[in-house]
Amino acid sequence: MARLNLLEETRFEKLPVSVYPDQHVAAIKVANRIADLIRDKQSRGERAVLGLATGVTPIGVYRELVRMHQEEGLSFANVVTFNLDEYYPMQPTAEQSYVTFMKENLFNHVDIDMANVHIPDGTLEQDQIHAYCLAYEQKITSFGGLDLQLLGIGRTGHIGFNEPGSAPNSGTRLVTLDEMTRRDASRDFGGKENVPRKAITMGIGTIFKAREIILMAWSGKKAPIIKKAVEGETSSDVPATYLQLSDNVEFVLDQDAAASLTRFDTPWLVKDCVWDEKLIKKAVIWLSNRVGKPILKLTEENYNNHGMAQLATEKGPVYDINIDIFNQVQRTITGWPGGKPGADDSNRPERAAPARKHSIIFAPHPDDDVISMGGTFIRLVDQGHDVHVAYQTSGNTAVWDEETLRFVEFTIDFNKSQGKDTQELEELYDKMRSFLNQKQPNQPDIKEIRVVKGLIRKGEATAGARFAGLADDHIHFMNLPFYERAKEQKVTDFADDIQQTVELLQQVKPQQIFAAGDFADPHGTHKVCFDIILQAITRLRETEEWAKDCWLWLYRGAWHEFETHEVEMAVPLSPQEVMRKRHAIFKHQSQKDTPVFPGDDSREFWVRAEERTSETARCYHKLGLAEYEAMEAFVRWKFE
Repeated sequence: MARLNLLEETRFEKLPVSVYPDQHVAAIKVANRIADLIRDKQSRGERAVLGLATGVTPIGVYRELVRMHQEEGLSFANVVTFNLDEYYPMQPTAEQSYVTFMKENLFNHVDIDMANVHIPDGTLEQDQIHAYCLAYEQKITSFGGLDLQLLGIGRTGHIGFNEPGSAPNSGTRLVTLDEMTRRDASRDFGGKENVPRKAITMGIGTIFKAREIILMAWSGKKAPIIKKAVEGETSSDVPATYLQLSDNVEFVLDQDAAASLTRFDTPWLVKDCVWDEKLIKKAVIWLSNRVGKPILKLTEENYNNHGMAQLATEKGPVYDINIDIFNQVQRTITGWPGGKPGADDSNRPERAAPARKHSIIFAPHPDDDVISMGGTFIRLVDQGHDVHVAYQTSGNTAVWDEETLRFVEFTIDFNKSQGKDTQELEELYDKMRSFLNQKQPNQPDIKEIRVVKGLIRKGEATAGARFAGLADDHIHFMNLPFYERAKEQKVTDFADDIQQTVELLQQVKPQQIFAAGDFADPHGTHKVCFDIILQAITRLRETEEWAKDCWLWLYRGAWHEFETHEVEMAVPLSPQEVMRKRHAIFKHQSQKDTPVFPGDDSREFWVRAEERTSETARCYHKLGLAEYEAMEAFVRWKFE
């Protein structure tokens, strides 16, 4: 019976999928399968032939394999490896080379014979590549083929660097990279313009010959493409869909990467559900959008025709369900993000008391506050709350080099106009300009340049916060140490960042914290900053009474927005408030026009912010709620 239930749940899935609670558990499972293969081959005196992948996804697997080698004696002496791909052209000693990646993450830490390691050669002359690729295929064959092939997946659906349009029988070859792939790699190269346009990759046909294929994917960023790869039709538009044709493949996912699969996203379409409050809200909002009708106009026929008959039977009549969900959504709307004084707050997102709250807005970068919740920021100040803003990092990475020189030139000219000696400044300027003239892609700036870039963003953030109505003593520049350390080394210890955050929270003693809950930023800074806040407030909740009554609200907007069913507080903005928010964002001149790190969205940040908040308002209106110009959305973090 359990087997039948599983088949029913996964009937939209066209290949085997295993889902684990998080990527760490999943990576250990994959590493154990590789280790078992290696040991089995060793016991028979045979070589284990592995196809290996690069990128962020397999790092946890390699880390666990290294641990097993060092702590459990797992030997790689009988292992032969073939990597999927390499950028072209690419020197093997370059920081971005997959040779460097594999050495740093695996080969330098185990007992593998480097003569058994094979990675496509990015240094070849172009007229040599065709013959080299044929020889690469022949060498795999000479070792008896691949026992196991590890894969990640790109947002274009590529496996290896087999981009859309690749043939299912393709072999190892030189390919042209998709623009989205190059954008996703831009962080490693210091800008998309520095990412190679080509790569050498194993073909889909080569991958198919492996006796076992494991494709791994972590995080919600991969959820949309995973749904296409697992549930979509086989198509060259999404090369990973070809894996549906293999009898030897398994997708290994964490919960976030699996979130868009039917059995998790809309489970009522594939099984009977335990209808809790959250699932009912999600399902009814989904149904409203699916049939294009406001919530209060949904009928029993709509429920029955869209997989929700069980809900109608167990919780109906459906009009009562509609009324309940309509009320829940309506109650998320508030013009009082700090709570409405003297009001009944039993159905309001925020508490009425105290009437004047201590609030602190944490911004990972010096513009996330006004971009993501600028209207709410201004509303809190206007309504008399004691609002602080804390900029967690300097954001100095995201300033154009020429802006740095312009500001130093201004300083030199200003000092000259005041009759001051500028020799030291001019020497500093020459040093900076000389460095920038020779600067290599992705090379960290020298300290003096980082300072100037940080000051540029500090000035802009100060102007934005002042525009929102804050006094200077309520504007905090934390410059968390991890941000600068990360430019020189891999950061694993955030103790000083957490302690600094603890001290600021003890100073403000907020009833409200607003923090960035948008973890799609291309550098990962948002997630690190949130984890630091969470650890700090969790620590304080163990010992300090005020912290136990502190609510943590998450905002989004710079990169993605919350889904309507997730929203727990929606702050409506009038046209005038939208304009005030825009002007606050405009204070960040270094981020206007074309920001250094735009991600995969070419719009300016103020345009993104306005269009996303307008879309949130439209989503509410389609459900049958009042029509607003814009809405900023928040979700409350639930402490365990």
